[in-house]
Amino acid sequence: MKKTFLILFAGIFGFANAQEPANYYSTATGLTGFSLKTKLGEIISAGYKTKSYDNLYTGYPSSDTDKFYENDGSVLDIYSENPTGTDPYNYQHGVKKCGNYANEGDCYNREHSIPQSLFKQASPMVSDIHHILPTDGKVNGMRSNYPYGKVNNPTWTSKNGSKVGPNASSGYSGTVFEPINEFKGDVARVLLYFVTRYQTRLSSFSSGNILNTSNVSQGLTTWELNLMLQWHQQDPVSEREIVRNNAAYVYQNNRNPFIDHPEWVTAIWGPALAVDDASFSKNLTIAPNPVKGNIINISGDKDLKKFNKAMIYNMIGQNVQTIENPFQNGNTITLKNLPKGVYILKTGELNTKFIIE
Repeated sequence: MKKTFLILFAGIFGFANAQEPANYYSTATGLTGFSLKTKLGEIISAGYKTKSYDNLYTGYPSSDTDKFYENDGSVLDIYSENPTGTDPYNYQHGVKKCGNYANEGDCYNREHSIPQSLFKQASPMVSDIHHILPTDGKVNGMRSNYPYGKVNNPTWTSKNGSKVGPNASSGYSGTVFEPINEFKGDVARVLLYFVTRYQTRLSSFSSGNILNTSNVSQGLTTWELNLMLQWHQQDPVSEREIVRNNAAYVYQNNRNPFIDHPEWVTAIWGPALAVDDASFSKNLTIAPNPVKGNIINISGDKDLKKFNKAMIYNMIGQNVQTIENPFQNGNTITLKNLPKGVYILKTGELNTKFIIE
């Protein structure tokens, strides 16, 4: 589906801090590091309403409907969505739910981002909508119980470009599953939510080369954590995540704090050790880069005029500037007194990194 919106941290539809309730995080004020993580785990566990596994299909119309690409009301499946063109297939809510499948497009089911075998299908993890996404049955099956990771030499590729193959990141050499760039930050914040929400239970789970069951404060194995921190930085919070977070709060009465406050990822785990520039768009460039004044020129191989917003984020995920209709009268953007540092410009499905000197 053609993507015609800008990924947002806050803005349209009147969202402010993703519509978090007043004082929801008040007891976390002033905390940092793993003390902050522990407190957030307490906050998002209090009042949680456990729903049945089967009930997820009734929650998905509110949390996972495509209102962001072609806006056609179909199931938003991160394993089949094509942000820049026509989807290979799509589903309507409640239609073609999985029984048997052989090929992509046969049916959709429920994907546990943290495989349910790691917690022995126990409640409430087995039905927590924050980490369980509607996805194509075939791709879900190909992902299996593999960790999310970076694949250079895929053994299998889905129709939207998700990949299975040997892990290319140091620290783990097994098979991993890599989603497309559009949803890498989404996946990262889901995993960070899980290890925060279930910190007190992690020591009883299996690792699966994903969970750090011996260091529950860290939550994820070191190699996986480093990669998720990179993905969090490369792909800032999207409008899809904001809408999903709000819907999940209505559905089960808790929130993903790393969508509401992406800066807390760095406050807890620190910055990513390195950011792989390969995950940024090759068809969007900024000149000059590094930036020495307050004017930047944007160019790309797409019609930039179709994008009605541009957003600039710092490297801890905070939105520091929003530009309305940035490309209607040319391809220059005026920066507003941003301090020296590294930033991400994101418009539509395009993103790129630049430096202010």
